[in-house]
Amino acid sequence: MKRALLSLLMLSLVGLQFAKAQSKNALTFNHSAICVRDLATSNNFYKSVLELEETPNPFNDGRHSWLKIGPGLQLHIIQGTCTVTPEKNVHLCFSVPSLTTLTSRLEKQKVRYTNLKGDAQAPTVRADGVKQIYLQDPDGYWIEINDAKP
Repeated sequence: MKRALLSLLMLSLVGLQFAKAQSKNALTFNHSAICVRDLATSNNFYKSVLELEETPNPFNDGRHSWLKIGPGLQLHIIQGTCTVTPEKNVHLCFSVPSLTTLTSRLEKQKVRYTNLKGDAQAPTVRADGVKQIYLQDPDGYWIEINDAKP
């Protein structure tokens, strides 16, 4: 019995070490970057409409802004000469606890949003029950916001 428990403990420790070694090589998402025509306008949109928090960035050149989009995750906004082809299938997505609270705030700010089909000021309800809306930033990038639970 003692030998079986000791073997089980040893196998568990080996398994933990293997899992730890595997996670060291795991690919993790760090940031997404978008190109914008006017850094101040886009920065204002992401900070006031989406309420993202600006984080320090090493460039300090007036062309870059970094915003926190989750634990250890950032959105980099870079001013430049951009070609944006707006398409809803290419979008950033954020989740909120209450889509109703968010859409009320968007309506007060006079921010236009649509459902997936393009109907104004209406959410889409996915097959899994998650509600979602779409809006565009000043450069035309699509942003989905939904009430999906983690």
